Parts: sequence; structure tokens; C-alpha cells
Amino acid sequence: MDRTEDRQLIRRLQTRDEEAVRELADRYSHRTFQMALRYMKNREDAEEVTQDVLVKVYRKIDKFRGDSALSSWIYRITFNTAMSRLRTHRKERAADAERDRSAAARGQDWAEAPIPRQPADWSHMPDEELMRRQLREAVADALPQLPEIYRVPVVLRDIEGLSTEEASRRLRVKDQTLKSRLHRGRVMLRQQLNAFTSGLELHKAA
Repeated sequence: MDRTEDRQLIRRLQTRDEEAVRELADRYSHRTFQMALRYMKNREDAEEVTQDVLVKVYRKIDKFRGDSALSSWIYRITFNTAMSRLRTHRKERAADAERDRSAAARGQDWAEAPIPRQPADWSHMPDEELMRRQLREAVADALPQLPEIYRVPVVLRDIEGLSTEEASRRLRVKDQTLKSRLHRGRVMLRQQLNAFTSGLELHKAA
């Protein structure tokens, strides 16, 4: 979709045109779902993220300034929504695990104890697989803390797998600018992950 079609769709959304809402879903729901699926790793969560994103776009369309393409704005909303949901899932798993420990300490019948929604069963994982999973979660926590100007190039190149040229076109910047921001983003991300990588070194030493 070109920028002219974007602007037309935006104006119609701002007037709360119901047909424009359906057109938004037709044009962007599939791409949003595919992007959400990369982060959430399961269809149910990806579908929920997609619905959340479309609702947010509709509700916040008046705040869209047009500094970037509509697709790029929707991408940022998708990324932030997925990261927020991942953090929520981890908190829920931690809370479920704590309730299980409390129930065991009180001598409750395990059959009556709350059942974890999605327990993180790492007991049979090989060390390498466990570390990969922990690294993914560490990256998911660290990425939202990067300034957007550096975070987006990292996501486009290292997570989405776009080439330098594709990422530059997406962001409408020169290749050299993209490379500079990408380098800075990677450095900042490594700093955020320093505690995790230090833990791996200790693990290996042990």
C-alpha cells in the first residue's frame, strides 16, 4: 500500500468509518499476526495480540502524526503489545509457581492446588536449550528499554531478518545511518544483557 492509500485510510478511520475499520483488518491483520507469531510462538497468543493491535490502532488513530508509514506505526504497536504480553506471561508463571510452593508448604492436596496456566517446565531441557530459552526471555525484557531510534533497527535486522537495504527503506534512512544506529543498538543491548552473559560464564566455569 502506498502513502496516498495510507492517508486515505487514516482519514476514514478518524471519521470512524466502519468500512475503513474492516479495510484496516483486511489489509493489516495477516501481517500483524505473522509478526506477533514470531514473538509469541503460539497461534492463540498471536491472534490475541493481533486483535489488541487493531483495537489500539483504531482508538489511537487521532494521535498518528504521519511521521512514518502507517505500516511502521502498526509494527511498533505490535512489537510493544507482544513484549507487554510476554512480560505478563512470565509474571503469571512466577505467581503460579509461588502459589504451588505455598500450597506444598501448607500440606495441601496437590489435586486441589491451583493449576499453572503455562508452567515453565525446564526440568528435562538440555542445558543448551535452556540457555537459549533464557536468552530469548532476557532479550525480550531488554529490547523495550532501548530508545526507539536504536531498538527498531535491531529488531528489523536481527529479529525480523531484513537486509540492510530493506531495513533502510522501511525506516526511510540511508544505509550508513541504519548501520550506525544498528551498531549503537547492539552495543546497548549487549550492555543490557551483561548480567545474563556473565551468568553463562559462571555456569560454564562451574
